[in-house]
Amino acid sequence: MKKNNAPFHQLKQRISNRLNAFNGFFITKGKTQSHHNKIVLLSTFALFSIGFYFLYVFHNDFEELNAERISSKLGLTFMITAVILFVYKAFFFLYTAYNYYKYKAIDSISNEELPTCTVIVPAYNEGKQVYDTLMSLAESNYPSEKLELLSIDDGSKDDTWKWMMAAKDVLGDNLKIYQQPHNQGKRHALYRGFNLGTGDVFVTVDSDSIVTEDTLRNLVSPFVKDKNCGAVAGNIRVLNNKKELLPKMLDVSFVMSFEFVRSAESNLNSVLCTPGALAAYRRDAVFSCLPEWINQTFMGQPSDIGEDRAMTNMILKQGKHVLFQQNAVAYTNVPDKYPGLYKMFIRWGRSNVRENLEMAKYVFTNFRKGNKTGSRLLFISQFLRIVMSYPFVIFMLFFVLTHPLLFLGSTLVSIIILSTFSVAFFAYRYEIKESVWAYTYSILYTFALFWITPYAIATANKRGWLTRELK
Repeated sequence: MKKNNAPFHQLKQRISNRLNAFNGFFITKGKTQSHHNKIVLLSTFALFSIGFYFLYVFHNDFEELNAERISSKLGLTFMITAVILFVYKAFFFLYTAYNYYKYKAIDSISNEELPTCTVIVPAYNEGKQVYDTLMSLAESNYPSEKLELLSIDDGSKDDTWKWMMAAKDVLGDNLKIYQQPHNQGKRHALYRGFNLGTGDVFVTVDSDSIVTEDTLRNLVSPFVKDKNCGAVAGNIRVLNNKKELLPKMLDVSFVMSFEFVRSAESNLNSVLCTPGALAAYRRDAVFSCLPEWINQTFMGQPSDIGEDRAMTNMILKQGKHVLFQQNAVAYTNVPDKYPGLYKMFIRWGRSNVRENLEMAKYVFTNFRKGNKTGSRLLFISQFLRIVMSYPFVIFMLFFVLTHPLLFLGSTLVSIIILSTFSVAFFAYRYEIKESVWAYTYSILYTFALFWITPYAIATANKRGWLTRELK
């Protein structure tokens, strides 16, 4: 059957234009760029000035508050605990920075060395975006004879299946599509893909993500270079960050989360979560834990969220290395409204609680050869963040009620100081004028998302994806 390649080439150009627009959207030249940089620098200076003004105005209030704390046993205990936590966080930040400095992405290997690869794209209520995703994968410079592309429609209620068939019409035998009889959840769609796939490496890609041409070969190269590598996390950037404010903030946050934090984790061979948007797994490692993974429960309920973190956890438990590839990039859509954002964070928070409990069962055992200190420190940091969420919220509410202006001033100063590293990191890696979104994201998280972790702990047993329902 002869394939109609015209739509394929049109799509190729459209995706190429879209990625080029993403990379060049914020880039201006000459006087315009210089003007923007000046504005950013002046705005940052203004924020610092406001922060230090608050410090000056409330200096006496800080001294009185500290005197009140020291005068009581409870207050003294709080201050000692706060100092210990601050020292630990400072140490952990320096430890992370050191491992980030030591990190180096693995270069792509030759075509002859590349393993056979099965790419699995689960889709639910994705609409036309799944078509773009599949086309971007088909455009990868991976040897076609070694690449198998599968997509599973998980009982969508919209026209997702129609767009998958449209992609099939263009790609022909290069794409295999399947349809679940009804919506069973992303985990079951991936499970079907794992059992159908024939590749030595499985790559999972979300149906709202677009990959660059060399993403796949960069993503799977560590499996050849490191024989004990069980999984690899891709580098996730935000695709829909041109207009809405939340995606702009999340793009800066993602750069910190992936290019700084996961780079450091990778140097310790212990990336804690391979993202659903782009991840790769060694076939043997997957099938060693597949029955446990598909039948995973929490408090007697089947687990229908956190499939990526769960798979990562089970592969780490096998003693395998889990790495990060900064040079394997996928651009993905994120919520652009507050309800979608907090629902996504709740889902991540519940998964984080569940998988940290699972990790606690093995991380202090002899679960793999070699140094395990890094893995244990990563776990402790995650565990402390969860455990301290309730005391933090209680103290914050008490502080708001008793010293509202002092709380506002000290919080803004803390945000400015602590977020400056994120600003500097993003400015160094990408664009200085977009880096200031780190400040706004910190403000948003502090005042509008602080409740996520405590709520996720209290509702960790609840099921449901929460997003992707039809509007």
